[in-house]
Amino acid sequence: MAKDRVYIFDTTLRDGEQVPGCQLNTIEKIEVARALEELGVDVIEAGFPISSPGDFNSVVEISKAVTEPVICGLTRAVKKDIEVAAESLKFAKRPRIHTGIGTSYYHIYHKLNSNPDEIVERGVEAVKYAKSFVEDVEFYAEDAGRSDNKYLARVVEAVINAGATVINIPDTTGYTLPDEYGKKIKYLVDHVPNIDKAILSTHCHNDLGMATANTMSGVINGARQVEVTINGIGERAGNTSLEEIAMIMKSRKHLNLISNINPKKIYHTSRLVSTLMRMPVQPNKAIVGRNAFAHSSGIHQDGVFKRRENYEIINPKTVGINESSILLTARSGRAALKHRLEKLGYTFSKSGLNSIYEEFIKLADSKKEIVDEDLKVLAGASARDIKRNLHLHNLQVVCGKGTTPVATVTMEWDGKYHTITSEGNGPVDASINAVKDILKKKVRIEEFLIQAITRGSDDMGKVHMQVEHKSVVYYGFSASTDIITASVESFIDAMSQIV
Repeated sequence: MAKDRVYIFDTTLRDGEQVPGCQLNTIEKIEVARALEELGVDVIEAGFPISSPGDFNSVVEISKAVTEPVICGLTRAVKKDIEVAAESLKFAKRPRIHTGIGTSYYHIYHKLNSNPDEIVERGVEAVKYAKSFVEDVEFYAEDAGRSDNKYLARVVEAVINAGATVINIPDTTGYTLPDEYGKKIKYLVDHVPNIDKAILSTHCHNDLGMATANTMSGVINGARQVEVTINGIGERAGNTSLEEIAMIMKSRKHLNLISNINPKKIYHTSRLVSTLMRMPVQPNKAIVGRNAFAHSSGIHQDGVFKRRENYEIINPKTVGINESSILLTARSGRAALKHRLEKLGYTFSKSGLNSIYEEFIKLADSKKEIVDEDLKVLAGASARDIKRNLHLHNLQVVCGKGTTPVATVTMEWDGKYHTITSEGNGPVDASINAVKDILKKKVRIEEFLIQAITRGSDDMGKVHMQVEHKSVVYYGFSASTDIITASVESFIDAMSQIV
Protein backbone atom coordinates (compact mmCIF):
# COMPACT_ATOMS: atom_id res chain seq x y z
CA MET A 1 0.00 0.00 0.00
CA ALA A 2 1.45 3.38 -1.04
CA LYS A 3 2.30 5.78 1.75
CA ASP A 4 0.56 9.16 1.90
CA ARG A 5 2.71 12.27 2.14
CA VAL A 6 1.92 14.62 5.00
CA TYR A 7 3.29 18.15 4.66
CA ILE A 8 4.89 19.74 7.74
CA PHE A 9 3.98 23.41 8.18
CA ASP A 10 6.13 24.87 10.96
CA THR A 11 4.83 27.98 12.72
CA THR A 12 7.50 28.22 15.46
CA LEU A 13 8.54 31.63 14.15
CA ARG A 14 4.96 32.97 14.10
CA ASP A 15 2.57 31.24 16.50
CA GLY A 16 5.42 29.87 18.61
CA GLU A 17 6.95 33.31 19.00
CA GLN A 18 3.73 34.64 20.49
CA VAL A 19 4.78 33.15 23.85
CA PRO A 20 5.48 36.07 26.22
CA GLY A 21 9.21 36.63 26.65
CA CYS A 22 10.22 34.35 23.77
CA GLN A 23 10.65 36.92 21.00
CA LEU A 24 13.62 36.50 18.66
CA ASN A 25 15.59 39.06 16.69
CA THR A 26 16.03 38.69 12.94
CA ILE A 27 19.43 36.97 13.17
CA GLU A 28 18.04 34.41 15.63
CA LYS A 29 15.01 33.81 13.40
CA ILE A 30 17.28 33.13 10.43
CA GLU A 31 19.25 30.62 12.52
CA VAL A 32 16.02 28.81 13.44
CA ALA A 33 14.76 28.94 9.85
CA ARG A 34 17.94 27.33 8.56
CA ALA A 35 17.66 24.62 11.22
CA LEU A 36 14.06 24.00 10.15
CA GLU A 37 15.20 23.69 6.54
CA GLU A 38 17.81 21.09 7.58
CA LEU A 39 15.14 19.32 9.62
CA GLY A 40 13.07 18.95 6.45
CA VAL A 41 9.95 21.04 7.08
CA ASP A 42 7.89 21.80 3.98
CA VAL A 43 6.55 25.23 4.97
CA ILE A 44 7.96 27.88 7.31
CA GLU A 45 5.48 30.46 8.56
CA ALA A 46 8.03 33.21 8.99
CA GLY A 47 5.83 35.83 10.64
CA PHE A 48 2.89 38.24 10.53
CA PRO A 49 4.43 40.96 8.31
CA ILE A 50 2.02 43.83 9.02
CA SER A 51 2.26 43.38 12.80
CA SER A 52 5.60 45.18 13.14
CA PRO A 53 8.63 46.38 11.11
CA GLY A 54 10.66 43.66 12.85
CA ASP A 55 8.31 40.92 11.69
CA PHE A 56 8.26 42.33 8.15
CA ASN A 57 12.06 42.42 8.01
CA SER A 58 12.32 38.89 9.40
CA VAL A 59 10.09 37.51 6.65
CA VAL A 60 12.21 39.34 4.05
CA GLU A 61 15.50 38.02 5.42
CA ILE A 62 14.25 34.46 5.98
CA SER A 63 13.02 34.47 2.37
CA LYS A 64 16.58 35.24 1.29
CA ALA A 65 18.22 32.77 3.68
CA VAL A 66 16.42 29.50 2.88
CA THR A 67 15.78 27.74 -0.41
CA GLU A 68 13.76 24.54 -0.10
CA PRO A 69 10.73 25.30 2.17
CA VAL A 70 7.74 27.38 1.17
CA ILE A 71 7.93 30.72 3.04
CA CYS A 72 4.58 31.84 4.39
CA GLY A 73 3.36 35.18 5.73
CA LEU A 74 0.19 35.49 7.83
CA THR A 75 -2.50 38.12 7.21
CA ARG A 76 -6.02 38.97 8.20
CA ALA A 77 -8.68 39.18 5.48
CA VAL A 78 -7.64 42.80 4.98
CA LYS A 79 -6.21 44.24 1.75
CA LYS A 80 -3.42 46.19 3.44
CA ASP A 81 -2.30 43.05 5.35
CA ILE A 82 -2.14 41.11 2.09
CA GLU A 83 -0.22 43.85 0.27
CA VAL A 84 2.38 44.05 3.04
CA ALA A 85 2.72 40.26 3.16
CA ALA A 86 3.22 40.12 -0.61
CA GLU A 87 5.93 42.77 -0.38
CA SER A 88 7.72 40.89 2.42
CA LEU A 89 7.73 37.68 0.36
CA LYS A 90 9.22 39.18 -2.81
CA PHE A 91 12.54 37.34 -2.31
CA ALA A 92 10.96 33.97 -1.46
CA LYS A 93 11.62 31.18 -3.93
CA ARG A 94 8.26 29.60 -3.06
CA PRO A 95 6.00 32.25 -1.43
CA ARG A 96 2.64 31.62 0.25
CA ILE A 97 0.14 34.08 1.70
CA HIS A 98 -1.87 32.72 4.62
CA THR A 99 -5.07 34.72 4.98
CA GLY A 100 -8.39 34.07 6.67
CA ILE A 101 -11.22 35.06 8.97
CA GLY A 102 -13.21 33.71 11.91
CA THR A 103 -16.10 31.34 11.14
CA SER A 104 -17.53 30.42 14.55
CA TYR A 105 -20.61 31.98 16.13
CA TYR A 106 -18.39 33.76 18.67
CA HIS A 107 -16.08 35.25 16.04
CA ILE A 108 -18.77 36.19 13.54
CA TYR A 109 -21.04 38.01 16.01
CA HIS A 110 -18.86 38.96 18.98
CA LYS A 111 -15.42 39.56 17.45
CA LEU A 112 -16.15 40.74 13.92
CA ASN A 113 -19.66 42.16 14.55
CA SER A 114 -20.70 40.66 11.23
CA ASN A 115 -23.00 37.99 9.79
CA PRO A 116 -22.42 34.62 8.02
CA ASP A 117 -23.00 35.90 4.47
CA GLU A 118 -20.60 38.81 4.87
CA ILE A 119 -17.91 36.49 6.28
CA VAL A 120 -18.10 34.32 3.15
CA GLU A 121 -17.77 37.42 0.95
CA ARG A 122 -14.79 38.75 2.93
CA GLY A 123 -13.04 35.38 2.83
CA VAL A 124 -13.51 35.07 -0.94
CA GLU A 125 -12.30 38.64 -1.55
CA ALA A 126 -9.19 38.05 0.58
CA VAL A 127 -8.27 34.86 -1.27
CA LYS A 128 -8.79 36.47 -4.68
CA TYR A 129 -6.69 39.48 -3.70
CA ALA A 130 -3.89 37.29 -2.30
CA LYS A 131 -4.05 35.21 -5.48
CA SER A 132 -3.24 38.31 -7.51
CA PHE A 133 0.19 38.39 -5.81
CA VAL A 134 1.11 34.72 -5.37
CA GLU A 135 -0.09 31.40 -6.75
CA ASP A 136 -0.04 29.57 -3.39
CA VAL A 137 -2.75 30.89 -1.04
CA GLU A 138 -3.76 29.25 2.22
CA PHE A 139 -7.07 30.17 3.87
CA TYR A 140 -7.67 29.75 7.61
CA ALA A 141 -11.18 29.50 9.09
CA GLU A 142 -10.37 30.83 12.54
CA ASP A 143 -12.05 28.99 15.43
CA ALA A 144 -13.15 26.24 13.02
CA GLY A 145 -13.13 23.88 15.98
CA ARG A 146 -16.27 25.61 17.32
CA SER A 147 -17.77 26.38 13.89
CA ASP A 148 -20.93 24.75 12.54
CA ASN A 149 -19.82 22.05 10.10
CA LYS A 150 -22.45 22.87 7.45
CA TYR A 151 -21.52 26.56 7.43
CA LEU A 152 -17.81 25.71 7.52
CA ALA A 153 -18.24 23.54 4.41
CA ARG A 154 -19.94 26.48 2.65
CA VAL A 155 -16.99 28.77 3.45
CA VAL A 156 -14.42 26.18 2.38
CA GLU A 157 -16.13 25.53 -0.95
CA ALA A 158 -16.32 29.28 -1.68
CA VAL A 159 -12.65 30.03 -0.94
CA ILE A 160 -11.45 27.02 -2.94
CA ASN A 161 -13.46 28.34 -5.88
CA ALA A 162 -11.73 31.68 -5.31
CA GLY A 163 -8.30 30.02 -5.66
CA ALA A 164 -7.23 28.78 -2.22
CA THR A 165 -4.71 25.93 -2.49
CA VAL A 166 -4.64 24.96 1.19
CA ILE A 167 -7.49 25.10 3.71
CA ASN A 168 -6.53 25.42 7.36
CA ILE A 169 -9.07 24.12 9.91
CA PRO A 170 -7.81 25.54 13.22
CA ASP A 171 -8.94 24.37 16.62
CA THR A 172 -8.02 27.87 17.74
CA THR A 173 -9.13 27.49 21.36
CA GLY A 174 -8.08 23.85 21.81
CA TYR A 175 -11.70 22.97 22.57
CA THR A 176 -12.42 19.90 20.45
CA LEU A 177 -11.92 16.25 21.30
CA PRO A 178 -10.12 13.95 18.83
CA ASP A 179 -13.35 12.26 17.73
CA GLU A 180 -15.03 15.63 17.11
CA TYR A 181 -12.10 17.10 15.23
CA GLY A 182 -11.66 13.99 13.09
CA LYS A 183 -15.36 14.00 12.19
CA LYS A 184 -15.11 17.68 11.24
CA ILE A 185 -12.31 16.94 8.77
CA LYS A 186 -14.21 13.90 7.44
CA TYR A 187 -17.35 16.04 7.01
CA LEU A 188 -15.44 18.50 4.84
CA VAL A 189 -13.90 15.68 2.78
CA ASP A 190 -17.38 14.23 2.17
CA HIS A 191 -19.44 17.42 1.73
CA VAL A 192 -17.24 19.97 -0.07
CA PRO A 193 -17.55 19.18 -3.82
CA ASN A 194 -14.24 20.82 -4.81
CA ILE A 195 -12.20 19.60 -1.81
CA ASP A 196 -9.90 17.65 -4.18
CA LYS A 197 -8.54 20.99 -5.45
CA ALA A 198 -6.98 21.92 -2.08
CA ILE A 199 -5.03 20.35 0.78
CA LEU A 200 -6.76 20.24 4.17
CA SER A 201 -4.55 21.40 7.03
CA THR A 202 -4.75 20.97 10.81
CA HIS A 203 -3.80 23.69 13.30
CA CYS A 204 -4.53 22.53 16.85
CA HIS A 205 -3.92 24.24 20.17
CA ASN A 206 -3.25 22.43 23.42
CA ASP A 207 -5.60 24.13 25.89
CA LEU A 208 -7.08 20.78 26.95
CA GLY A 209 -3.95 18.75 26.19
CA MET A 210 -5.49 17.41 22.97
CA ALA A 211 -3.39 19.11 20.28
CA THR A 212 -1.38 16.09 19.13
CA ALA A 213 -4.34 13.70 19.39
CA ASN A 214 -6.60 16.09 17.46
CA THR A 215 -3.97 16.60 14.77
CA MET A 216 -3.52 12.86 14.25
CA SER A 217 -7.29 12.38 14.16
CA GLY A 218 -7.45 15.07 11.47
CA VAL A 219 -4.72 13.39 9.43
CA ILE A 220 -6.33 9.96 9.74
CA ASN A 221 -9.56 11.49 8.41
CA GLY A 222 -8.04 13.20 5.38
CA ALA A 223 -5.91 16.23 6.31
CA ARG A 224 -2.52 16.18 4.59
CA GLN A 225 -0.83 19.21 6.11
CA VAL A 226 -0.13 19.66 9.83
CA GLU A 227 0.67 23.01 11.42
CA VAL A 228 3.09 22.48 14.29
CA THR A 229 5.84 24.05 16.37
CA ILE A 230 9.13 22.85 17.81
CA ASN A 231 8.66 21.74 21.44
CA GLY A 232 4.93 22.48 21.10
CA ILE A 233 5.43 26.15 21.99
CA GLY A 234 2.76 28.70 21.14
CA GLU A 235 -0.09 30.88 22.31
CA ARG A 236 -1.46 29.99 25.78
CA ALA A 237 -0.92 26.24 26.33
CA GLY A 238 0.92 25.89 23.02
CA ASN A 239 0.50 24.17 19.66
CA THR A 240 0.88 20.66 18.34
CA SER A 241 4.49 19.47 18.69
CA LEU A 242 6.32 18.83 15.44
CA GLU A 243 8.46 16.14 17.03
CA GLU A 244 5.44 14.24 18.35
CA ILE A 245 3.63 14.15 15.00
CA ALA A 246 6.79 13.22 13.08
CA MET A 247 7.60 10.31 15.39
CA ILE A 248 4.00 9.07 15.59
CA MET A 249 3.97 8.74 11.81
CA LYS A 250 7.38 7.06 11.83
CA SER A 251 6.53 4.67 14.70
CA ARG A 252 2.98 3.72 13.64
CA LYS A 253 3.86 2.34 10.23
CA HIS A 254 0.39 0.83 9.70
CA LEU A 255 -0.94 4.38 9.17
CA ASN A 256 1.01 4.52 5.90
CA LEU A 257 1.95 8.16 6.48
CA ILE A 258 5.32 9.76 5.75
CA SER A 259 6.88 13.19 6.10
CA ASN A 260 10.09 14.77 4.86
CA ILE A 261 11.41 15.24 8.43
CA ASN A 262 14.94 14.01 9.21
CA PRO A 263 14.37 12.68 12.76
CA LYS A 264 18.08 12.76 13.63
CA LYS A 265 17.84 16.58 13.54
CA ILE A 266 14.91 16.74 15.98
CA TYR A 267 16.81 16.95 19.27
CA HIS A 268 19.31 19.51 17.96
CA THR A 269 16.51 21.74 16.64
CA SER A 270 14.60 21.39 19.92
CA ARG A 271 17.61 22.51 21.95
CA LEU A 272 18.32 25.41 19.56
CA VAL A 273 14.77 26.76 19.87
CA SER A 274 14.78 26.25 23.64
CA THR A 275 18.08 28.13 23.99
CA LEU A 276 17.29 31.05 21.67
CA MET A 277 13.79 31.54 23.08
CA ARG A 278 15.01 31.07 26.66
CA MET A 279 12.17 28.60 27.22
CA PRO A 280 13.26 25.34 28.92
CA VAL A 281 11.72 22.10 27.69
CA GLN A 282 9.72 20.40 30.43
CA PRO A 283 11.58 17.27 31.62
CA ASN A 284 8.70 14.90 30.83
CA LYS A 285 8.06 16.35 27.35
CA ALA A 286 7.53 13.57 24.81
CA ILE A 287 10.47 12.87 22.45
CA VAL A 288 12.74 15.78 23.49
CA GLY A 289 12.30 16.12 27.28
CA ARG A 290 15.21 15.26 29.57
CA ASN A 291 13.28 12.28 30.93
CA ALA A 292 11.84 11.07 27.61
CA PHE A 293 14.42 8.28 27.48
CA ALA A 294 15.25 8.08 31.20
CA HIS A 295 14.65 4.99 33.33
CA SER A 296 14.72 4.92 37.13
CA SER A 297 12.68 1.82 38.02
CA GLY A 298 14.84 -1.25 38.57
CA ILE A 299 12.39 -3.42 36.61
CA HIS A 300 12.48 -1.01 33.66
CA GLN A 301 16.26 -0.64 33.81
CA ASP A 302 16.80 -4.38 33.79
CA GLY A 303 14.36 -4.71 30.88
CA VAL A 304 16.18 -2.00 28.87
CA PHE A 305 19.56 -3.67 29.44
CA LYS A 306 18.17 -6.98 28.18
CA ARG A 307 16.49 -5.44 25.14
CA ARG A 308 15.83 -1.75 24.60
CA GLU A 309 12.42 -2.37 23.00
CA ASN A 310 11.11 -3.76 26.29
CA TYR A 311 10.49 -0.20 27.48
CA GLU A 312 11.35 2.09 24.56
CA ILE A 313 9.22 2.36 21.43
CA ILE A 314 11.74 4.77 19.88
CA ASN A 315 15.51 4.39 19.75
CA PRO A 316 16.87 7.67 21.19
CA LYS A 317 19.52 7.75 18.43
CA THR A 318 16.67 8.09 15.91
CA VAL A 319 15.93 11.61 17.18
CA GLY A 320 19.56 12.62 17.71
CA ILE A 321 20.05 11.57 21.35
CA ASN A 322 23.10 9.40 21.96
CA GLU A 323 21.63 6.98 24.48
CA SER A 324 19.00 6.39 27.12
CA SER A 325 19.54 7.73 30.64
CA ILE A 326 19.70 5.26 33.50
CA LEU A 327 18.88 7.24 36.66
CA LEU A 328 20.01 5.78 39.96
CA THR A 329 17.39 6.01 42.70
CA ALA A 330 16.14 3.82 45.53
CA ARG A 331 14.09 1.97 42.90
CA SER A 332 17.14 1.00 40.85
CA GLY A 333 18.46 -2.54 40.83
CA ARG A 334 21.89 -4.16 40.70
CA ALA A 335 21.94 -4.15 36.90
CA ALA A 336 21.73 -0.36 36.76
CA LEU A 337 24.32 0.07 39.52
CA LYS A 338 26.74 -2.29 37.75
CA HIS A 339 26.17 -0.48 34.43
CA ARG A 340 26.97 2.94 35.89
CA LEU A 341 29.98 1.73 37.87
CA GLU A 342 31.45 0.19 34.73
CA LYS A 343 30.97 3.49 32.89
CA LEU A 344 33.02 5.13 35.66
CA GLY A 345 35.78 2.54 35.26
CA TYR A 346 34.97 0.17 38.15
CA THR A 347 34.51 -3.60 37.98
CA PHE A 348 33.49 -5.77 40.93
CA SER A 349 32.88 -9.40 41.68
CA LYS A 350 29.32 -10.50 42.40
CA SER A 351 29.91 -10.39 46.17
CA GLY A 352 31.64 -7.00 45.88
CA LEU A 353 28.72 -5.60 43.89
CA ASN A 354 26.25 -6.95 46.48
CA SER A 355 28.17 -5.20 49.24
CA ILE A 356 28.19 -1.87 47.39
CA TYR A 357 24.51 -2.29 46.51
CA GLU A 358 23.56 -2.51 50.19
CA GLU A 359 25.33 0.79 50.87
CA PHE A 360 23.85 2.25 47.68
CA ILE A 361 20.27 1.50 48.81
CA LYS A 362 20.88 3.13 52.21
CA LEU A 363 22.20 6.26 50.53
CA ALA A 364 19.46 6.26 47.88
CA ASP A 365 16.77 6.20 50.57
CA SER A 366 18.08 9.52 51.88
CA LYS A 367 18.64 11.19 48.49
CA LYS A 368 16.36 11.73 45.48
CA GLU A 369 19.02 10.64 42.99
CA ILE A 370 22.48 9.13 43.24
CA VAL A 371 25.09 10.91 41.15
CA ASP A 372 28.48 9.74 39.92
CA GLU A 373 30.35 11.37 42.78
CA ASP A 374 28.29 9.40 45.28
CA LEU A 375 29.26 6.21 43.45
CA LYS A 376 32.90 7.20 43.49
CA VAL A 377 32.70 7.41 47.27
CA LEU A 378 30.89 4.07 47.49
CA ALA A 379 33.35 2.38 45.15
CA GLY A 380 36.38 3.84 46.85
CA ALA A 381 37.40 7.32 45.84
CA SER A 382 41.00 6.72 46.84
CA ALA A 383 41.31 3.88 44.33
CA ARG A 384 40.03 6.14 41.59
CA ASP A 385 42.37 8.98 42.56
CA ILE A 386 45.33 6.65 42.10
CA LYS A 387 44.12 5.84 38.59
CA ARG A 388 43.50 9.47 37.71
CA ASN A 389 46.42 10.97 35.81
CA LEU A 390 45.18 14.58 35.60
CA HIS A 391 45.19 17.10 38.43
CA LEU A 392 44.51 20.84 38.52
CA HIS A 393 47.51 22.46 40.19
CA ASN A 394 46.75 26.16 39.74
CA LEU A 395 44.03 28.33 38.17
CA GLN A 396 44.14 32.08 37.69
CA VAL A 397 41.35 33.97 35.90
CA VAL A 398 41.11 37.62 34.85
CA CYS A 399 37.65 38.84 33.83
CA GLY A 400 35.23 41.69 34.27
CA LYS A 401 33.14 44.23 32.36
CA GLY A 402 35.05 45.51 29.35
CA THR A 403 37.76 42.86 29.76
CA THR A 404 38.31 39.77 27.64
CA PRO A 405 38.24 36.78 30.03
CA VAL A 406 41.68 35.14 30.26
CA ALA A 407 42.58 32.02 32.24
CA THR A 408 45.97 30.54 33.10
CA VAL A 409 45.84 26.86 34.00
CA THR A 410 48.62 24.71 35.43
CA MET A 411 47.94 20.98 35.33
CA GLU A 412 49.80 17.91 36.41
CA TRP A 413 49.55 15.23 33.71
CA ASP A 414 51.32 11.93 34.30
CA GLY A 415 53.69 13.59 36.75
CA LYS A 416 54.60 16.53 34.48
CA TYR A 417 53.38 20.10 34.86
CA HIS A 418 51.88 22.05 31.95
CA THR A 419 50.86 25.73 31.94
CA ILE A 420 48.66 27.36 29.27
CA THR A 421 46.90 30.74 29.02
CA SER A 422 43.71 30.95 26.93
CA GLU A 423 40.83 33.33 26.23
CA GLY A 424 37.10 32.60 26.17
CA ASN A 425 33.66 34.22 26.18
CA GLY A 426 33.59 33.92 29.98
CA PRO A 427 35.83 32.79 32.85
CA VAL A 428 34.67 29.15 32.68
CA ASP A 429 35.00 29.00 28.89
CA ALA A 430 38.50 30.50 29.03
CA SER A 431 39.57 28.01 31.73
CA ILE A 432 38.19 25.00 29.85
CA ASN A 433 39.83 26.22 26.62
CA ALA A 434 43.16 26.22 28.46
CA VAL A 435 42.63 22.61 29.58
CA LYS A 436 41.70 21.64 26.00
CA ASP A 437 44.88 23.33 24.72
CA ILE A 438 46.97 21.28 27.14
CA LEU A 439 45.31 17.93 26.40
CA LYS A 440 44.77 18.49 22.66
CA LYS A 441 41.66 16.30 22.60
CA LYS A 442 38.64 17.06 20.42
CA VAL A 443 35.64 16.88 22.74
CA ARG A 444 32.18 18.43 23.02
CA ILE A 445 30.39 19.39 26.22
CA GLU A 446 26.93 17.77 26.02
CA GLU A 447 25.59 19.00 29.36
CA PHE A 448 26.85 21.48 31.96
CA LEU A 449 24.78 21.65 35.14
CA ILE A 450 25.49 23.82 38.19
CA GLN A 451 23.54 23.21 41.39
CA ALA A 452 23.60 24.93 44.75
CA ILE A 453 23.72 22.52 47.68
CA THR A 454 21.95 24.88 50.12
CA ARG A 455 21.52 28.62 49.62
CA GLY A 456 23.47 31.86 49.73
CA SER A 457 26.40 33.40 47.85
CA ASP A 458 28.89 31.47 50.01
CA ASP A 459 27.25 28.13 49.23
CA MET A 460 29.03 25.08 47.93
CA GLY A 461 28.27 24.61 44.22
CA LYS A 462 28.08 21.19 42.56
CA VAL A 463 28.97 20.90 38.89
CA HIS A 464 27.98 17.95 36.69
CA MET A 465 29.37 17.74 33.19
CA GLN A 466 28.85 15.36 30.28
CA VAL A 467 31.64 15.35 27.69
CA GLU A 468 31.34 13.55 24.34
CA HIS A 469 34.43 12.09 22.67
CA LYS A 470 34.22 9.81 19.63
CA SER A 471 30.48 9.20 20.22
CA VAL A 472 31.07 8.10 23.85
CA VAL A 473 29.79 10.23 26.74
CA TYR A 474 31.96 10.68 29.85
CA TYR A 475 30.75 12.15 33.14
CA GLY A 476 32.58 14.59 35.36
CA PHE A 477 31.78 15.98 38.80
CA SER A 478 33.22 18.46 41.26
CA ALA A 479 32.11 20.69 44.12
CA SER A 480 33.59 23.91 45.49
CA THR A 481 32.63 27.31 46.84
CA ASP A 482 34.51 28.63 43.77
CA ILE A 483 32.18 27.74 40.91
CA ILE A 484 34.85 28.37 38.25
CA THR A 485 37.24 25.96 39.94
CA ALA A 486 34.44 23.41 40.33
CA SER A 487 33.60 23.72 36.62
CA VAL A 488 37.21 23.16 35.55
CA GLU A 489 37.65 20.26 37.99
CA SER A 490 34.45 18.68 36.65
CA PHE A 491 35.75 18.97 33.08
CA ILE A 492 39.11 17.50 34.11
CA ASP A 493 37.32 14.67 35.92
CA ALA A 494 35.58 13.73 32.67
CA MET A 495 38.76 14.20 30.60
CA SER A 496 40.77 11.95 32.94
CA GLN A 497 38.61 9.05 31.73
CA ILE A 498 39.51 9.89 28.10
CA VAL A 499 43.25 10.51 28.29
